[in-house]
Amino acid sequence: MANYYTNEKNAQIVISLLKQHGIKKVVASPGTTNMAFVASIQQDPYFEIYSSVDERSAAYIACGLSAESGEPVVLSCTGATASRNYLPGLTEAYYRKLPILSITSTQVISKVGQHMAQVIDRTSLPKDVVNYSVYIPLVKDEDDLWDCEIKTNNALLELSRHGGGPVHINLATGYSTDYSVKELPVSRIINRINQGDNYPDLPNGKIAIFIGSHKKMCERLSNAIDNFCSTHNAVAFCDHTSNYYGKYRVLYSLVAGQRLFDKSESRPDLLIHIGEISGDYSLLGMGGKEVWRVNEDGEIRDTFRKLSHVFELPEEVFFEKYTHGDNSDDSYFQFCNHQLSETRNKIPDLPFSNVWLASRMAHLIPDGSTIHFGILNSLRSWNFFELPTSVTSSSNVGGFGIDGNISSLLGASLADKNKLYFGVVGDLAFFYDMNAIGNRHVGNNIRILLVNNGKGTEFRQFNHRAAQFGQEADNFIAAAGHFGNKSTELVKHYAQNLGFEYMSASTKDEFEHVYERFLVPEQTVKPMLFEVFTDSEEESRALEMITSLEISGNIKAKEFARNILGKKGFDAAKKIMRR
Repeated sequence: MANYYTNEKNAQIVISLLKQHGIKKVVASPGTTNMAFVASIQQDPYFEIYSSVDERSAAYIACGLSAESGEPVVLSCTGATASRNYLPGLTEAYYRKLPILSITSTQVISKVGQHMAQVIDRTSLPKDVVNYSVYIPLVKDEDDLWDCEIKTNNALLELSRHGGGPVHINLATGYSTDYSVKELPVSRIINRINQGDNYPDLPNGKIAIFIGSHKKMCERLSNAIDNFCSTHNAVAFCDHTSNYYGKYRVLYSLVAGQRLFDKSESRPDLLIHIGEISGDYSLLGMGGKEVWRVNEDGEIRDTFRKLSHVFELPEEVFFEKYTHGDNSDDSYFQFCNHQLSETRNKIPDLPFSNVWLASRMAHLIPDGSTIHFGILNSLRSWNFFELPTSVTSSSNVGGFGIDGNISSLLGASLADKNKLYFGVVGDLAFFYDMNAIGNRHVGNNIRILLVNNGKGTEFRQFNHRAAQFGQEADNFIAAAGHFGNKSTELVKHYAQNLGFEYMSASTKDEFEHVYERFLVPEQTVKPMLFEVFTDSEEESRALEMITSLEISGNIKAKEFARNILGKKGFDAAKKIMRR
């Protein structure tokens, strides 16, 4: 029986990407652990393979071959101490910046340290041996496959990055003897583009820019995005951390978050990803058929699992490079805005909640102010609604923790004493960081909206994984009952004793009587704290209502039925229909 490729998918991915990245020279040493890899490439005429019993010699052979040919060279060895003998040659490669790829085959990493024969720990390498080291596990599911593709692409790209040098792949094997795969699957290749490289052509179809959390944009970058969108009929999907306020900005979370809404027409064919981590989970569902990542760090960030190109260059350089010609067509932008407007017009009267507060206050934040949002519930709630164009916003989505929201607001407020700084936080985030409002540098330009529902209400939302536990989630998951258990006096006295002007509301009527004071555009004598007491059940109901709007002609029938009947009921209905 003729041998073909191994059925071990991680090895298939490595082989496929070696070919796509143009790497063909291999120096192989004998062994059983690397047999799946070597037996697969030796039948593929693409590869140019040389044999060396001595791994120390093999590494130096690779150095000589790479230096003379100007090409990357792959090393392949078995388990046990075989890889240790690569160290001298890899050290040579490191200091000469030679692109040597050391593929050391291994048993699964869980066996390390368990006195298994021929299993050694390769997780810690000398600093001057390789520039990058990665473990490629066996593939058991789609997440493993994605992980292997990303790590392998990263490893192969590091061979030539910033001058190049040696790289290490620790490739797991299950010792499969199945070599029946006749056609090698084509894995997804990711290319890195630098300023001096040839730029790929933009694909046909709709183009959108996804802007995650971003530093304040300079005028040049903002103009470059405007001009790019104008030229290519593109839009810029943003949230309140994106810091782009140009002509083509679309705050699309309200549409993207609709559970019964068919968003296929608004999804792009190409999504250009800039910025850092986004806290707008709904917007992450707007990934295109293909994604290009643009950032000076040049790192692979496959947020949407569709990345094909990484551009290691300044964002403004990228957009200026691709801006040429004229195009008066802005139909994509107009289409997205029409969907957004139609969806907003469908918002009903919401229960008293963070979402309702955002609907009443977002457009009234005083001009020229800055507003900070707590992660998850507060940021999501306010992302549904526009702020005035002159208001800037921020959130701690980098580390994505609740521990420093008030302190970050305080730090920002110190930058400009003549500007108002608002903060919107939940009770757990507030009490976690409450010492910050006792800081002697707190100025009268700070205003805090504290949404106190007595727990981490995120864990009680209808769509959260903890929703299945109902009220029992309050015990330890949602951490209910701490910090005075929604005491109406605790925060009031604490804030007032620290020199804050305090106000509160527990109903819509109470809110209507006091909220205008909180939003006065002039700086007041004291900083302010507005405590609003909400209920987690109402918070959940408000979120469910605003993400379940029935937009004419676009409700997904199956999703609607599934949401109404539940999964079991929906499956039962399908069986009845088949009879």
